Amino acid sequence: MGARLVRDYEDGAGVAESKPVDWPDPGQYLAATLPVWGLAAGSVQVFAAAADRYRQATGTTPIRHRLNPERIAASFSSDRLLRIDGAPVEGFADLSGFFPTFDGWVRTHANYPHHRARLLDALELPADAARGLAEAQMAMIRAADLEELAAARGAIVVRVRDEAQWRAGPQAGAAGAGPLVALVERNDRRRYTLPVSGTPYQPLQGVRVLDLTRVIAGPVATRALALLGAEVLRVDPPRLPEISWQYTDTCQGKYSTLLDLRSASAVWEALLDSADVLVTGYRPGALERLGLTGRPGLVHARVSAWGFTGPWAGRRGFDSIVQAATGIAVIEGASAVPGALPAQALDHASGYLLAAGIVDALAARTGDGRGRDVRVSLARTATWLLSERGRTPGHAAPAVPGPGNTVVHGQVVSAAPVLAEFPDYPFPAPGYGRAEPRWADKPVPEHH
Repeated sequence: MGARLVRDYEDGAGVAESKPVDWPDPGQYLAATLPVWGLAAGSVQVFAAAADRYRQATGTTPIRHRLNPERIAASFSSDRLLRIDGAPVEGFADLSGFFPTFDGWVRTHANYPHHRARLLDALELPADAARGLAEAQMAMIRAADLEELAAARGAIVVRVRDEAQWRAGPQAGAAGAGPLVALVERNDRRRYTLPVSGTPYQPLQGVRVLDLTRVIAGPVATRALALLGAEVLRVDPPRLPEISWQYTDTCQGKYSTLLDLRSASAVWEALLDSADVLVTGYRPGALERLGLTGRPGLVHARVSAWGFTGPWAGRRGFDSIVQAATGIAVIEGASAVPGALPAQALDHASGYLLAAGIVDALAARTGDGRGRDVRVSLARTATWLLSERGRTPGHAAPAVPGPGNTVVHGQVVSAAPVLAEFPDYPFPAPGYGRAEPRWADKPVPEHH
């Protein structure tokens, strides 16, 4: 399971082939009509293989990674296993979800207050409007019109399409083009001293990573790098606080700081000058317009919703939104009612694919010092899932991973790392924004 994804990644990234993994029977973990298990298993295998290529490039002893289906399913379903003070978290806000329209369905995403405000503005409703009023307003608008109206206002709404409707649109070709993970060598280079402190289980010790991402895919990628020993500094804007449970779920092993990149440019420049990796989730062109990129030898990794070319390249999107637009929601739904995958698998898989691309870029840089760009998109991952064989429309309900796949820190219960040889992350999510915006040999921070 997942062998084609591994092959597709390695062919597209131009890296050495890894040995195939013998998988135990996954049972019903991540059961769905689409082959979600193959996507999950393959993306984690891709990451593990990249880690071994890095060990080989840096003269560190390879290890035998343990790929456990239940552990992988738990990590991919981390939001459903998360408990804070004994209670589960609410994954979606009241204005996030499927809504019927005049001629079909849309899916909205309004978990962040600013996205909620933009949605209500697009609907010409007051900022304190109740869900029922928004629901009634959407019911009077055609789905395609609502999608375009929202895009013009910076709100996040897509029309629920079936596969054929998605493929017929111009954005589908652009979103599904190119390799699964684009790993592009640049001409700039810089002499780097190899980290001398790497160990078999922590091969990325000495690697510095700046994380400017939110909402699953990017944070999963940088959390995976932290698991392998990288120093990850997550940077958030002071005036747009993160949703606290999402931070708790995906910021293990990282340091967290608040920094306005525009007003604190000197601090940012110093961080960037000494970073090995920059991971961003901004829409194409945003960082360049701010002058926040461009360091010789830097590995710049980017995740987007819709890809980096085509008519939707500049649109916002999340896993649930991409599922709805590409036909996945129709495939996984009941008769005439859209549904969803058993986990936000596009996000998690894209995260491990991005992490693999970063690690392979770092391994290549040890030989030539060149900078590289690494790019993934949720829509490209969705295209792969839709093209994979082995649909099972009559599947049983997904199995729930057992408590042996969680870790406990105080009042927080969270999913254990996706690689089974690691019992836990280096440390739990620290206090949000409490670290100074600098690199240092830091003690383990107080957790969130």
